[in-house]
Amino acid sequence: MFRTHPPAYALACVALWLMQMAVGLLLVFYAEHFSPAALQHWQTFSLVTTVVLGVLLLVQLPRALQWRPRRSVRPSPELIAERQRIARDLHDQVGSQLVSAMVLVDVRNPAMQPLAQALEHCLLDLRLLVDSMDGDDDSLTDRLARLRHRIQPALDHRGIALNWDVMPADETGMPKGAAARELTAIVQEAVSNALQHSGATALSIRLQQVQTGQGAAWRLQVTDNGTGVHTPDVPAGAPPSGHRAGHGLAGMRQRAARAGGVLELIRPQGQGLCVQVTLPASR
Repeated sequence: MFRTHPPAYALACVALWLMQMAVGLLLVFYAEHFSPAALQHWQTFSLVTTVVLGVLLLVQLPRALQWRPRRSVRPSPELIAERQRIARDLHDQVGSQLVSAMVLVDVRNPAMQPLAQALEHCLLDLRLLVDSMDGDDDSLTDRLARLRHRIQPALDHRGIALNWDVMPADETGMPKGAAARELTAIVQEAVSNALQHSGATALSIRLQQVQTGQGAAWRLQVTDNGTGVHTPDVPAGAPPSGHRAGHGLAGMRQRAARAGGVLELIRPQGQGLCVQVTLPASR
């Protein structure tokens, strides 16, 4: 409710209340010891204090009525510092070891290419994990922007074109905090699956605001033009089956549910796979 630091507004209200209570006690227990003029003086002072305190509280009443609990827990400074320390250690120590291991791999040898790709994937996951340990209250667009910065070199190295459509004109009700973290992890998993299993040459990541039967909602889609689902009789728009569809599917569904949304796997017309999450816009 009070945003000053120290909370001078709250302290002023408390001080006025204590003064009013002290004057009230004096008037109750010692009124017979005061002269009429002094008694009138203290009664006037009590009335003025009551009016001033009421005005101060009424000024804050609209903000108090609009108060809502935070959707994400604000970490303490100690917790933030510890996260940053762990992130630095992961990036500097584990990351440098992975880079050294990638240098030792002969990518010209076909037998070593799977190892090189696995090390590249581990390094990408590590960098994404380090990014996710910061910015607890960041919006979904901010987290996705960091994700793009990390995955773009890997996509360029594989020759995969990226169509990026994550610039909504209106960010009202944009997922933030824990919900944004879960949705970003879903995108990361979908991109990882596309890199490892689909053989795709194009990838599309799209975020848009849509209208559903329950009102305004955000829809996040990750679509590739790869091998798609393995079962040919799955209709377009239906949940597909097969190894690729099941890879990490349970985890992605759980993340979508924790974010307050619903995850669907859709087979676009032609080929490929679309991972789609729809969740209501927060108010």
